[in-house]
Amino acid sequence: MWAGLLAAAAATAWWFAAQPEPALQFRTARLERGDITATVSASGTITPVATVQVGSQVSGQIREVLADFNSPVKAGQVIARIDPETFEYRVSQAQADLEAARAQVFVQRSQVSARRAEGSRAQVNLDESRRDAQRKEELLARSFIAQAERDRAVALVRVQEEELKTAQAALEVAQAQVSNSEAVVRQREAALSAAKVDVARSLIRSPVDGVVIKRSVEAGQTVAASLTAPELFIIARNLRDMQVDTSVDETDIGRIRVGQPASFAVDAYPGRSFEGRVAQLRMAALNVQNVITYTVVVRFSNADGKLLPGMTANVRIVSETRKGVLKAPNAALRARVPAHALQAAAATAGAVSTSGSAAGTAAAPGSAPNSASPAPNPMDDPAPPVAAGSGLGRVYVLQDGKPRAVDVRTGISDGAWTEVSAGELAEGNELVIGTITPADGRSGALRLL
Repeated sequence: MWAGLLAAAAATAWWFAAQPEPALQFRTARLERGDITATVSASGTITPVATVQVGSQVSGQIREVLADFNSPVKAGQVIARIDPETFEYRVSQAQADLEAARAQVFVQRSQVSARRAEGSRAQVNLDESRRDAQRKEELLARSFIAQAERDRAVALVRVQEEELKTAQAALEVAQAQVSNSEAVVRQREAALSAAKVDVARSLIRSPVDGVVIKRSVEAGQTVAASLTAPELFIIARNLRDMQVDTSVDETDIGRIRVGQPASFAVDAYPGRSFEGRVAQLRMAALNVQNVITYTVVVRFSNADGKLLPGMTANVRIVSETRKGVLKAPNAALRARVPAHALQAAAATAGAVSTSGSAAGTAAAPGSAPNSASPAPNPMDDPAPPVAAGSGLGRVYVLQDGKPRAVDVRTGISDGAWTEVSAGELAEGNELVIGTITPADGRSGALRLL
């Protein structure tokens, strides 16, 4: 019994081994000529081109809010009021201090006039004393008066000279006091101006024409402007011209140039594409979890006002376009053909070449020249990956049902097609993009390799 079973198993194994290996079938696509566009994909946020943060330079309680979200405003328009009572009191105090300082100037100027009058009187007395001393000198020379009387006249001249000096010094002091009082007046005027400025700053005005896109205060709220100005409003200067701030990976940033066209889509308007152009490439790198990205600004026109700040945009930037080039499906550059199929194709090509029936057919690069060559491993002939820039790749051209490997130089890629160039390629060539084989003897069933 056991001997019969073993004999039956051996016969079955021999039968299967004797069956011919099922022939490979190939899925193909044509090599086309046309235009190809390479793009860089990124995501970003729609923002206004210019926004202004409106704060308060003074502290106080918000008495009134005169602008809300989406309110159009003009430059200089009052959009909020802070209670000005404290600042008005400061203005009154500064005004009173200024008036007191001005009165002090008047007093000091009167002092100057008095000191100048005293100096004039001392000068007159000195002149009279000098004339009297001169007369006494002449009378003494004629022996009409005593020496003592002449000496008293000379001493009086000296005394009045000192009185004149004292009067002149007092005048200079009075003039300096006037200058000091005038400086105090200027200080009081500056303090009054500062107090008036604080009163004016209690009126929060829009610095630009635009639209309020954010309001952060309510009436009755207290704002404190101690170190930094608190944010009250954010005003977008222009919502007609906007931009998308995108984050582009460092591997793609070398392909971005200012002026390149771009398109983007937003979830709010599915199926619609918006057009823009690269306006800026910011050099400041952003490191998020060891991923380096750069901000690329795409400007666009928002004339209809449909796109709003903060929307997420999926952007495609056109980095390069080629016209009328040979392009192969990316699947053709990823396809792999088993080694036995290449060996069979090479053997057939060698036989035909030997007989002279197909003189224009050459053996595939890297394949065996004849059937006696050793069979390569199926993984010994991998196709290089699809390249976005200039590189090398390999495709398989199907001729008379047989695959032939062709090394190509790859150019730009749009994700589905890649530019290829090689002297052996021509438009319309059938390129292998996959293989199909009958599954283990069950007719009609196909299996992808």
